[in-house]
Amino acid sequence: MKKRILLFGLTFCIAFVSCTSQKATLDVSNEEQTLFDSDDEEPVEIKDAESEYEIIIIEPGFYTWLNSIARPEGYYSQSFLENRNAIMVITWNQRVLQPNRFNPNLYELQINYDPSIDYGYEVNYKLYNYFIYFQRKYNQRLGPFLPRI
Repeated sequence: MKKRILLFGLTFCIAFVSCTSQKATLDVSNEEQTLFDSDDEEPVEIKDAESEYEIIIIEPGFYTWLNSIARPEGYYSQSFLENRNAIMVITWNQRVLQPNRFNPNLYELQINYDPSIDYGYEVNYKLYNYFIYFQRKYNQRLGPFLPRI
């Protein structure tokens, strides 16, 4: 009887430990943290020269982060960027609609992003990198993947 209880207890403990989620921590360098803390408010225009789509991001530190820490243009394929952006936009927009659950100062406006529209490489590249910057700066998760550089 004691063996059964011990075996049950051990099995329960193993199951409990294996079911708990483990959050991976972000590795933020001192240089990146300095940019997060900066007052640099240079706007980043996200637009495609061949289309009418445009977004302007005024986020302290993002302009410098994009030009110094983010992967360079051409590193990711457009299809990769489009797939990731589609996932992160859905999460973003859901959080905008839940201001009691998510900080309304972080999630202010919905993003009108239609995965069936070709916004071009530049729009997708800068939007993706803004999402990475945002997640790293504010310790947020907009998808099932860790926001890495």
